[in-house]
Amino acid sequence: MAEEKKDLEQTPEAESTEEKKPETMEDTLYSWGQALVTAVVGVVILFTFFFRLIGVNGPSMQDTLYTGDRLLVINSLLCGEYKSGDVVVARNYNAELSETIVKRIVAVGGQTVDIDFAAGVVYVDGQALDEPYVKEPTYKPEGIQFPVTLAEDEVFLMGDNRNHSTDSRSDTLGPVNVGYLQGKAVFLLIPGQTPELAAREWGRVGLVR
Repeated sequence: MAEEKKDLEQTPEAESTEEKKPETMEDTLYSWGQALVTAVVGVVILFTFFFRLIGVNGPSMQDTLYTGDRLLVINSLLCGEYKSGDVVVARNYNAELSETIVKRIVAVGGQTVDIDFAAGVVYVDGQALDEPYVKEPTYKPEGIQFPVTLAEDEVFLMGDNRNHSTDSRSDTLGPVNVGYLQGKAVFLLIPGQTPELAAREWGRVGLVR
């Protein structure tokens, strides 16, 4: 009977009720390390294939964007079809333009762009654009001859600060193949601090329009 009682005391049910060992410092550090590595890998994948953070440099997009602004950009594979009015990022377009540029699409493939530089009006397919985002009318030509009709895989880019922007009006840029667009700027995360803005205006944080 004593042996039978001893066997009962060693059953799995009895063993499962035993108190678990407390987690050691090594176990805790290992768990935190795994979580950190997973988080880092996730962020790298997210900002490699889905999003980018882009900094604005120069006055060409004022008063929409300023130097030092940090933008969240949706990569081309996710942002869908580009359309007029989108603020986009282009990079490595040619040997003279190796830096990243941020501009606005004013026309897409198949459309015809014309500009009346005397009146400062931009026309697309014969219709004058309503452009509440521009700082001032478009008085400054940059080199290419108008009107210009875009190929189906091209977009016409212009800065919102029209008379202080090197864009698709220029011989060095011209209409841009959509393959050189990195993505669409959708959100202003951090406002810049520039001579035009004495302090960061956090009220500017929000959707890029």
